[in-house]
Amino acid sequence: MHLLNLPTYKFKIKNTKNKYTIFDIVRKKYVSLTPEEWVRQHFIHFLVKEKKYPISLIAIEKQLTINNLTKRTDILVFNVEGTPEIIVECKAPSIKITQHTFDQIARYNLKLNANYLIVSNGLKHYYCKMDFFKEEYVFLNSIPNYNE
Repeated sequence: MHLLNLPTYKFKIKNTKNKYTIFDIVRKKYVSLTPEEWVRQHFIHFLVKEKKYPISLIAIEKQLTINNLTKRTDILVFNVEGTPEIIVECKAPSIKITQHTFDQIARYNLKLNANYLIVSNGLKHYYCKMDFFKEEYVFLNSIPNYNE
């Protein structure tokens, strides 16, 4: 798999009949190891190990309905009150992050009202804090740690 611009973690990876799977610590099961999943698993570990977000507050592929279409967030982090705090959109390293990617996560946030948005292809990461008063997002160097 591609070397990413995130810390390196020890993952449980299995090869069964030439199909690689990776253990997801949130879903507690092995999932197909695609390039996008590689980025997602790194970001999950980054949130848990570096930023200290509890696994119990993280949801993977949380379903939502927008304009009668079913969508799924890659990673959704809740606060202790159970409301969305962070939405993370992961792309494969080969996918360039464009305005379309930001439009996608912004549409999700119209429904979820999270305070932070993150878009990453594992190589480039964009961290944004929502300014709901001005209806815009402010780019940050990172997101705060869980206890900040």
